[in-house]
Amino acid sequence: MNKNSAKHDEPWQEFYGPNLGYLMDLYEQYKEDPASLEPETKKWFDQYGAPHEEKTTHTNGEAVSTAEVQPRADTITKIAAAVKLAENIRIHGHLSADVNPLQEPGGETSFLKIHEYGLSEEDLKQIPVNVICPDAPAYISNGLEAINHLKEMYTKSIAFEFDHVHDIEEHQWLNRQVESGDIYKSLSEDKRKKILKSLTEVESFEQFLHKTFVGQKRFSIEGVDSLVPMLDEFVQDSIQDGARNVMIGMAHRGRLSVLAHVLGKPYDLIFSEFQHAPNKDLVPSEGSIGINYGWTGDVKYHLGAHKKVEQESFDSRITLANNPSHLEFVNPVVEGYARAAQDDRSQPGFPQQDTTKSVALLIHGDAAFPGEGIVTETLNMSRLKGYQTGGTLHIIANNQLGFTTDTHDSRSTTYASDPAKGYEIPIVHVNADDPESCMAAIHLAYQYRHRFNKDFVIDLIGYRRFGHNEMDEPAATQPYLYNIIRKHPTVREKYAETLVAENVFSSKEETNSIKEEAEKLLLSQYEKVADNKSEEPEKVEIPQEVESRLPVVETGYNIDDLRQVNKELITWPDGFSVFPKLKKILERREKALEEDGKVDWAHAETLAFATIISDGTPVRLTGQDSQRGTFAHRHIVLHDHKNGDIYSPLHTLSKAKASFAVHNSPLSEGSIVGFEYGYNVHAPETLVLWEAQFGDFANAAQVIFDQFISAGRAKWGQKSGMVLLLPHGYEGQGPEHSSARLERFLTLAAENNWNVANVTSSAQYFHLLRRQAATLGTEEMRPLVLMTPKSLLRNQNVASAPNEFAEGRFQPVLEDPKTGKQKDNVTRIVFASGKMAVDLHEALEDDSNEWLHIIRIEELYPFPEKEIKEIIQGYKNIKEFKWVQEEPENMGPWNYIQPLLRDIAPKNVTTSYIGRRRRSSPSEGDPKLHKKEQSRIINEALTGKE
Repeated sequence: MNKNSAKHDEPWQEFYGPNLGYLMDLYEQYKEDPASLEPETKKWFDQYGAPHEEKTTHTNGEAVSTAEVQPRADTITKIAAAVKLAENIRIHGHLSADVNPLQEPGGETSFLKIHEYGLSEEDLKQIPVNVICPDAPAYISNGLEAINHLKEMYTKSIAFEFDHVHDIEEHQWLNRQVESGDIYKSLSEDKRKKILKSLTEVESFEQFLHKTFVGQKRFSIEGVDSLVPMLDEFVQDSIQDGARNVMIGMAHRGRLSVLAHVLGKPYDLIFSEFQHAPNKDLVPSEGSIGINYGWTGDVKYHLGAHKKVEQESFDSRITLANNPSHLEFVNPVVEGYARAAQDDRSQPGFPQQDTTKSVALLIHGDAAFPGEGIVTETLNMSRLKGYQTGGTLHIIANNQLGFTTDTHDSRSTTYASDPAKGYEIPIVHVNADDPESCMAAIHLAYQYRHRFNKDFVIDLIGYRRFGHNEMDEPAATQPYLYNIIRKHPTVREKYAETLVAENVFSSKEETNSIKEEAEKLLLSQYEKVADNKSEEPEKVEIPQEVESRLPVVETGYNIDDLRQVNKELITWPDGFSVFPKLKKILERREKALEEDGKVDWAHAETLAFATIISDGTPVRLTGQDSQRGTFAHRHIVLHDHKNGDIYSPLHTLSKAKASFAVHNSPLSEGSIVGFEYGYNVHAPETLVLWEAQFGDFANAAQVIFDQFISAGRAKWGQKSGMVLLLPHGYEGQGPEHSSARLERFLTLAAENNWNVANVTSSAQYFHLLRRQAATLGTEEMRPLVLMTPKSLLRNQNVASAPNEFAEGRFQPVLEDPKTGKQKDNVTRIVFASGKMAVDLHEALEDDSNEWLHIIRIEELYPFPEKEIKEIIQGYKNIKEFKWVQEEPENMGPWNYIQPLLRDIAPKNVTTSYIGRRRRSSPSEGDPKLHKKEQSRIINEALTGKE
């Protein structure tokens, strides 16, 4: 090889492996069309041409040619180092980003420093752009510029964490959006002015409240003011793309500003609430704004609202969900709203979901996002068939404090957003003092959701200008931090200065005039209600439909139609191979509706669902094992044992006029109950049922029971007809699998807020479900809490005859058929419910207990006083009422029912308790001890002997 050819080949020798291959591809493109290449690349090929073909002589003396050029080892190392540097900028750039408005960004971490990789600027200049950053803009001409471009993109006032997103298409798309600069939409002057106007309205509103209602709680948004224009942008984009519903959930921080500026809640109405004289007449007469009120109401920063947005071809609705101070528990409720809005339930089978119909948007606190388990429970639902909503936008309104707790005391993670990484959700951190970066973050989030139908997290990093509430002095616990905050200009001030400096506004006076107009409007709205202060509390008026018990509904179903439905329920498609053992069990149901047949609990439930969807009411059932049933009793979805196919006869019923959905849920209670409640609130015509694996598992959803299901209508006027199926019964399975904590639901029972039942026959269950379905969507509708059986599922004393399904209705009280026949001989009436009543019945010897009568209270709340009085008036010689239960004395219904029985007891009739003594644990752990104690209770109830 001569010196000239060696010199010519030397640049080619710098490349190796994939990079050499890439360069060879470019050279082929150069030969075809030199003008199609970047100028610098074309210039390189003009100078160095093709790789030199070197002759090599093999041992056999034959000369061969090769275009493969042996690279220098140090060149390979430098290319690898440069690629590693580029990747580390993508992964770790956020650590050096300018995302905290209260501090200057730190210097470059070691991950970003060129010399840490054994590289110089000259080394980087020799590497083609495409090796380092394939999506770089056209003006980037060499490797050094590419590295600097990546540093700029990944360390601005917006930073990115995508490395945990493992789907290659998503990951590449996200990187491309950042590195190409596509996320930074060019904002017009009008758009920038609109952002400033929005920030001005938010700031003026909060400052007006602060001055006018001194010391009143409002949980100011100040410090993360950019949240409002961000929400506006996302909402408008969603509606323009066809969303009929945008569902928003948030805690109290910033809620009033969101209500005022995103939902359009009138200022004068908000001011009247601060004066404790809410005037519902101030809601706009055209009905575009809906404010939620019950009869007891709630504080102003818990209330929700909805706003109708009229479009040319359809109307959209923005909803801010009501939320108590349990912060993040609204998350699954909003997801339930969104899924209900997406599902078409009008046809048989599973509902048809259209994720474009609604969008969910959740605003979190930075302490709550990693701290509240309900957050990760909800994130876990985001890609599950029964619960996904096509991608939720999560915004963490990060004020860097949890009440008075610093971040180092409230989480073990670097960022508040870190729990989302486990679910491969992209994360963007953005400085709340940079509104245009906030818009870029929203743009990226929206496009990602639109393209991939998955969740996205924006960590909006700001601060909290005042204390946790406006009665706090924050400097008492964070004096150094609040010294910085008090000197820190507001985002509106900073953005106004930027727009003046860039000639979007001609002067500071012009931006000040926007502020003056906002303040003038606030004052005028305040003056409308300034004299409306009220010292008299508003009278509580419960709607008549709520005060009344549920109406009597005839729920029998024609026996011939029921037999036809039953036949279809045990028919499956040709070629579908039902598990042989299960097939025999199901086929036994064919004769259950003959004259001498019996219908057990699970069979009655399936018939109820079948008739309800045949009546046109959709059904949705979820729970941890609801397709099969925890106790292998339901089998409402069949599995082909040969090929794994699934089939549900309820999806193919000839009479069905509505959908039937059944989903096995994740091992969560709080999030799933919240989701189903939200689903039912948005789709009140749907029979929504949640089933606990065991009744006591419901403990983990106590916040949803306490704050939403039991009290939502009284606080917010929010109606629900949700059904809770809670397996309950003492069978020696220990403390955790005996009690559904019936006492807790009875403690929460008031104002006819729900019905609580513990029934003793399959026909009663059938009629109860059909009654519930019949009241859905009416003013009378209310939730149903039902203690369901375990061992009784297959007990023939619970199974009912066919005629009991064809006729009648649910009975809140039943008399035991073995007792009470000789009324004049009866001196003791025993009251019981559920399994205890069945156990007593089974222990009776025929005609040997003439002195005793057993009354089963099937519906505990509302208390069936009228029905019980009608029964006992025929018994003239009663001496004692006995309440018998399997739960300890301080649990179960006793404390609830004791005063009610005493009130209706005839004169000189005593009321007392038979059951387990008061205990801290619900039941014995030893099955032998359980049986002994249960035997004692039954013996005492039936013989009078302890």
